[in-house]
Amino acid sequence: MKTLQKTLALVGLICLATLFIFAVQDAPTDENFEKKLINDYNVYALQVPGYLDFAGEKVPLENPDIYERMDRELLVNTYWQSNGLLMFKRANKYFPIIEPILAEYGIPDDFKYLAVIESGLTNATSPAGAKGFWQIMKATGRENGLEVNDNVDERFNLEMATRVACKYLQKAKDRFGSWTLAAAAYNAGNYGVSKELDRQKVSDYYDLLLGEETGRYVFRIIALKEILNNADKYGFNFRDKDLYSYVPTYKVSVDTAVTDFSDFAKGFGINYKILKIHNPWLREKHLNNKSRKQYFIEIPEQGYYSKP
Repeated sequence: MKTLQKTLALVGLICLATLFIFAVQDAPTDENFEKKLINDYNVYALQVPGYLDFAGEKVPLENPDIYERMDRELLVNTYWQSNGLLMFKRANKYFPIIEPILAEYGIPDDFKYLAVIESGLTNATSPAGAKGFWQIMKATGRENGLEVNDNVDERFNLEMATRVACKYLQKAKDRFGSWTLAAAAYNAGNYGVSKELDRQKVSDYYDLLLGEETGRYVFRIIALKEILNNADKYGFNFRDKDLYSYVPTYKVSVDTAVTDFSDFAKGFGINYKILKIHNPWLREKHLNNKSRKQYFIEIPEQGYYSKP
């Protein structure tokens, strides 16, 4: 019995000694920390492409200032990995809706990346009150035929808001003769861009000295365009099944008031939450519609939200 006890005690001491040795080896000393940091994580300087353009208009990368500003946006957006992956996922879902509308209005396809930097492809609300994917202000929405009130806010209707953005961009292009300046004007306003062009006596976006937001604006669009078109090059790894997909819907015409959208949704085999997800422009639990306007409410096709 004593022999067994001595043997167990000896084994126990050996185990403790072994654990101590491993603990010392894995202790977060400066040397171990530095070794793991070097071996397990690397941050690389990015190679700025030799040629970049926005809507077919060349970025003058031979200019040292332009090169550095472009490099900054590529770095910031590449190493903000979680946000980058979300942009890949959402782009797969929403670009197929945006792209044909841009084409319909003759707006270059590159402007879909403007929506990416404006809202992250979400129905965002800015501190200034701009709303939706395209961050449209209340006055701009109303001037372009959108209904904007507490009951209905069509700035949150992606198709309708994209059409308003297209109209604004086309007018800006007609005014400035440049898609790059039209993009800048979407951020700073036509008057703001025109005033700075006149004051600084230049005619090109890349020659303007602008505030932080508008000064980075076009570079951010181009950076997102470059990254979203070259996932492997910038280290983003995903499978097609990791991307989000838009749930197919059909439109239901409504030209009367709806007293309760919970009951309305049940009539189509869905719940209130699902109805609002697909129709974020419906802002309340009911639809007033005193004017008997015709609205089109999107209903997801059967089977996509069925319980297992």
